[in-house]
Amino acid sequence: MVNEHFLPAIEPFEHGTLAVDDLHTIYWEEVGKPGGEPIVFLHGGPGAGCLETDRQFFDPEFFRVVLFDQRGCGRSKPLGCIEANTIDHLVADIEALREARGIESWHVFGGSWGSTLALYYAQEHPDRCRSLVLRGMWTLRREELDWWLYKMRFIQPELWRPFAELIPEEERGDLLEAYWKRLTGDDREVALAAAKAWSIYEGSCCTLMPNDEFASHFAEPEMAWNLARLEAHYFRAPFEPDDLLFRRVDRVRHIPAFLVHGRYDIVCPIKTADDLRQVWPELSFVAVPDAGHSSYEPGITKELVAALGRIRDQGRP
Repeated sequence: MVNEHFLPAIEPFEHGTLAVDDLHTIYWEEVGKPGGEPIVFLHGGPGAGCLETDRQFFDPEFFRVVLFDQRGCGRSKPLGCIEANTIDHLVADIEALREARGIESWHVFGGSWGSTLALYYAQEHPDRCRSLVLRGMWTLRREELDWWLYKMRFIQPELWRPFAELIPEEERGDLLEAYWKRLTGDDREVALAAAKAWSIYEGSCCTLMPNDEFASHFAEPEMAWNLARLEAHYFRAPFEPDDLLFRRVDRVRHIPAFLVHGRYDIVCPIKTADDLRQVWPELSFVAVPDAGHSSYEPGITKELVAALGRIRDQGRP
């Protein structure tokens, strides 16, 4: 997928694994400048893992970028595991990785589910966050879950229909539980079919214009299995209270923060970003007029690189 706003491809200068408990081991890598300004990349999903192109948002002459695959994702082990896998476990992993890499504090970059995790992490550990760069804001509220499960059909009915129709009509009143039953059932073939339908539904809705190359990644069995199981797992455990991230904005109000969101984001509608801006007016907010959800949409890539450029040009905020 051609995108002129990405910086040149770059390889890690160091990589490894970190055992974060008796069950989970996470994969990590560092790219950019070894002594540079530290920043951690939090991928989406949950379940997606990091891609090589995720390295290309960052100026390698300035940033020391730490990327890692969250529990159950990508190159972390065990793959697709939902046991001992909560947002608090992920926050603990971020802290363990920060300490293991000898970093006192860092900038935090997260998109989609990564924006949820980034904001929650910052609210838990504001003293460890130099700045926040957020994309495609998602806050795990029930209205956002209802949108994803049911109301995206008002805009993408032909994409929602195969997702819904995998489930018998009598179970469609609770698609999340119907999928969960299949994704965690004993019939592996049924579980894989459910995972693929779930993943393709999401991937096909991520871009403003249809993009078969992008969507095909979501049809890959391993990707589909991880994404569907982990997303369903997290969807079943929203925050209590529902608007927790909004209620705790005062904890991070002093942190320089940038939010980039596609105007026509179908997966995570822009209302969430606007709602956050209403309670956090200090937040720098850009609505990209010709983009959907994916960070690989040219307009979103451009604004993310620009936000990181502002951090670079200001030195340490």
